Amino acid sequence: MDPFLLKTLHLAGVFALFTSLGAVLLGGSGKKGASMLHGISLLLIMAVGFAMLKNPPLGQFWWVIKLAMWVFLGAAPVLAKRKVLPATLVMILCIAAAALAAWLGLRKPF
Repeated sequence: MDPFLLKTLHLAGVFALFTSLGAVLLGGSGKKGASMLHGISLLLIMAVGFAMLKNPPLGQFWWVIKLAMWVFLGAAPVLAKRKVLPATLVMILCIAAAALAAWLGLRKPF
């Protein structure tokens, strides 16, 4: 598949994920739709991410860290809903995780 199309789909999933996170954490009126968008965008990010890798680089560790951040981003609404962490802290951690994931994806430092 075309790498440009895969990167575009991956970024569209990331944009949808953070849109849904904002809606879920702010508790707007369309919370059910935002939760659905959250799950769909997580699946899109993971599927397209593995399609871009073709096969995981087992000798490198950066993609495992990105997978762990993907799990954190999936659990973020639950952390805020159950008041494990304040919603503002969850959003700050999510933005930090996104910045780290972008850096890892571009630099592949390990």
